[in-house]
Amino acid sequence: MSKTKEQKLPKWFDGEVYEKGGVVQNRFGGDEIELNNIELSMYDLVMGASIMTEMGGFDDIVAKDLRRGLDWFRQYSPEAYMVLLD
Repeated sequence: MSKTKEQKLPKWFDGEVYEKGGVVQNRFGGDEIELNNIELSMYDLVMGASIMTEMGGFDDIVAKDLRRGLDWFRQYSPEAYMVLLD
């Protein structure tokens, strides 16, 4: 996986920061990609916000976190974004 920019979690990130990464599968198409610990931490925040949005149990903060998380992936890990979130 090629990284174009050094990855850091933004100040607004309030999720759990994992020590290790892992392989993640796209829930719709089945494609897989290996994420490092930073990417996996952000991915879980994005997916949690996405599920809350789908269930209708969200507020402006959740919607904002979802948008910012997707933007983070586009900037710092575009390959993972394309495989998992596009």
